[in-house]
Amino acid sequence: MTARSSRSAQALLVAIVALLAVVLLYPIWLTLEGAFRTRDGEGWTLRHILTVFTDPLLREGLLNALMIATLTTALSLLLALPLAFVGARTSFRGQALLSSLVLLPLILPPFVGAIGMRQMLGRRGALNGLLESMGVIDAPIDFLGGGGLFGVVVVEALHLYPILYLNLVAALANLDPALEEAAENLGAGRWRRFRRIVLPLIRPGLFAGGTIVFIWSFTELGTPLMFEFHRVTPVQIFNGIKEIADSREPYALTAVMLLSAAALYALGRLAFGGRAYAMYAKASIQARPRRLAGLRAAGAMALFGGVTLLAALPHIFVVLVALAVPGTWYATVLPQAWTIEFLEAAVSHPVAADAIRNSLLYSSLAVAITVVIGLAVARLLVRTRVRGRGLLDALVMLPLAVPGLVIAFGYVAVTFRWPFGGTIPPWLAWLRHLLPDRVFAAISDAPLAGWADVVGADPNPVGLLVVAYAVRRLPYVVRAAVAGLEQTSSELEEAAFMLGASRFTVLRRIVVPLIAANLIAGALLAFSFAMLEVSDSLILAQRQVHYPITKAIFVLNERLGDGQALASAMGVWGMALLATTLIAASVFMGRRLGAVFRL
Repeated sequence: MTARSSRSAQALLVAIVALLAVVLLYPIWLTLEGAFRTRDGEGWTLRHILTVFTDPLLREGLLNALMIATLTTALSLLLALPLAFVGARTSFRGQALLSSLVLLPLILPPFVGAIGMRQMLGRRGALNGLLESMGVIDAPIDFLGGGGLFGVVVVEALHLYPILYLNLVAALANLDPALEEAAENLGAGRWRRFRRIVLPLIRPGLFAGGTIVFIWSFTELGTPLMFEFHRVTPVQIFNGIKEIADSREPYALTAVMLLSAAALYALGRLAFGGRAYAMYAKASIQARPRRLAGLRAAGAMALFGGVTLLAALPHIFVVLVALAVPGTWYATVLPQAWTIEFLEAAVSHPVAADAIRNSLLYSSLAVAITVVIGLAVARLLVRTRVRGRGLLDALVMLPLAVPGLVIAFGYVAVTFRWPFGGTIPPWLAWLRHLLPDRVFAAISDAPLAGWADVVGADPNPVGLLVVAYAVRRLPYVVRAAVAGLEQTSSELEEAAFMLGASRFTVLRRIVVPLIAANLIAGALLAFSFAMLEVSDSLILAQRQVHYPITKAIFVLNERLGDGQALASAMGVWGMALLATTLIAASVFMGRRLGAVFRL
């Protein structure tokens, strides 16, 4: 790399880091600052934070959030670990298809799956109807007892276990079989080999997947809302958004959630994420899967098929709710009357149609931003040795570790600060001496008022939604592009530079074609998950004209009469979209798809 190109790369890195500082770190800082500031903003205090732990309702919400995250992670691991071992260590007929179906739960946000779960396990749901018709029970059982906590845990675990599965399969595939063979020759039993050899070696993969599952479920907003489980911190933050201008409580709740997630991440990394065995983890000889036949093959197929069916049940019931005539599915196993009216209405109803158009617009703009920035970041990380690469990599991956709820809340806080609200901060007062008085007066008092607003009289959250979607999904594009660049040689690029090609020509004619499959996979994932983003959509979109798909589903589900059927129908179309994009991304990236779900 020439001195000139090195300086250009360094300047690009600084520019991207500065951009991420503005759109990611600044909203997080405002959240923390608001939690520790006095009500008049003149000093600092711990009172608001302490209130979270002393107020019985707020303390209960935090404990419930931790309980949901712990139980969800444990249940996800219980589902993913056997699948990963069988998938990585054996081969059997139909394995490719069944392994693909394991990803099925990712095709629908858990807060939509909650509709199906409530219809399945509710007091007058399908399971109680089945048991009563068989004479097993005389009165309905409350399977969703505990105010909905059990339902939240089950739905989230059935949605998130594939993330653990992808990471565990990748970790197991990298193990050197010679280590286990040596232990077996020394007399170590199967359990001892797993505990002393396999488990330490797969800890990084276990930690990577488990961290995402834990933080995701710890801060999940949509699923508790759909189960009407309000005694949990994310819902308490959501309900406090309207008071953000006059109360410090929402700031304190969000800050405690962020700090708790960071502390739990650090403890988990210390306990489970160490890389002391990393030098041994990469296999010098690829392990050969053991071919299964007969009863063993049938058992493996039953394991994959059974877990897939279990995870698909909420999705199946969402489809059935969308096809049922309202009022005809009460205490029966299946609806008594069917219709496709709501599937048609889901793309023509005013609320639904506007929401689909909005989501397409927001997601397309966000993906365009993430592809441009993600490709630049990936090239800086893989093709250069400029200073600050570690910082850039950490910043890009930070949205996977920072709860989406915190980022969304931070954007709400941004709208109350200069340049969108309020006066110019003191640390920019020196501009008074550089700018003409008229110019300084014009920019000193909220020069961008109205350009970004969430809870004002005339909210305009479009820009915030696009930026939030882009920031949250940038890690997927970066990881996909990095994987592509690491697998392609830089010699072609160097040869093109030697022949006089410009950087743009090399990027357009060589780099992009070589990693096109990875870029497409990352863009597809970013687009599909942005289309069905929950936290940002529920918090930032306050008026119907700005609703994305997920906010429309939430609002319609609360409507009496046909609201639940219409919301389910929108979920079915969202499920079809995510299924298509995930299958396409899997085709492009194969087993490397798990890399985009790794911290």
